[in-house]
Amino acid sequence: MTFRTLALPALALAFGLLAAPAQAQIKLRYAHVGVANAPQTLYADEVAKLVKERTNGRVEIQVFANSQLGGVGEMVDGVKSGAIAMGHHDFASLGKILPNTAVFNTPFAYRDAEHAMRATDARTSPALQEINKQLVSVGGMRIVGHLFQGTRHLTSKEKVLSPKDMAGKKYRGVPVKLWSTMLTGMGAVATPVEVSELATALATGLVVGQENPLPNIFNLKLYEVQKFVMLTGHMQSVLSVFVNERIWQGIPAADRKIMEDTMMEVGAKTLTWDKETAAKYRADLEAKGMTFVEAKDGLDVAAFRSAVLAQVNKDFPEWKTLIEQIQAVK
Repeated sequence: MTFRTLALPALALAFGLLAAPAQAQIKLRYAHVGVANAPQTLYADEVAKLVKERTNGRVEIQVFANSQLGGVGEMVDGVKSGAIAMGHHDFASLGKILPNTAVFNTPFAYRDAEHAMRATDARTSPALQEINKQLVSVGGMRIVGHLFQGTRHLTSKEKVLSPKDMAGKKYRGVPVKLWSTMLTGMGAVATPVEVSELATALATGLVVGQENPLPNIFNLKLYEVQKFVMLTGHMQSVLSVFVNERIWQGIPAADRKIMEDTMMEVGAKTLTWDKETAAKYRADLEAKGMTFVEAKDGLDVAAFRSAVLAQVNKDFPEWKTLIEQIQAVK
């Protein structure tokens, strides 16, 4: 028996993938920050279940939810190194690897949820295919799927009607640059906070508001520390599923195809889930005492759109062509 024969299983385990020769089984560690019952948690669990069934146990995805393997930054670093095989989060979270990846989270870039999903399909989106080539080259990772988490809206302890109502006030953002740009455009002082610390930050007054899809607002129990939901619809929240390239290429092509097809199938389901549950989540939040603010109440979405896109153009002038490609998707 050679040293190489002995070393390979240990190396595979260290990089999030374990191959058992007898059954040719591959185990993949999959990390995300979603809490119980959130759409992203349901997505990962269903993908894992179906992939195991469809590969007859050859590929087993072990899901670690709720930041068990670290926050967003640690998760991305883990996938890059191979310590974690795969994970999912906002496209912008990969901006630390390749800044232009964040373009797919650009606020007000999509016409609707369906357009957002079409424009972020790694199989057909020219912009994403180009980004993927660069991600493989500079980060040793690639985007292999996507899921819809919902339309993002503002929440606050105070009623907000326009950017002037947020001026000088601290609002939580996902700890990546694009969120700072977006909140700055909205007039706020952008304050990065990990999702696992969000409720505490709101309760203690570190921030007065935040933004998230309705399922997250409910499942994180933000109704306990927030009063108003502003239906700004500023972002169609599509999450990217990314994988370590070395591990990905170590999976037989036929099983990779099964994984890709399954991720796309379940990703499409998340759009249906959102449509089916949006009204329910609103009713549940209202029952918990939250007040919804929309255009008929004076919410000036056009003012938010104009201010935010102006800030994006200022901070990310290199995105002009990519945004045009995204918006051109039919």
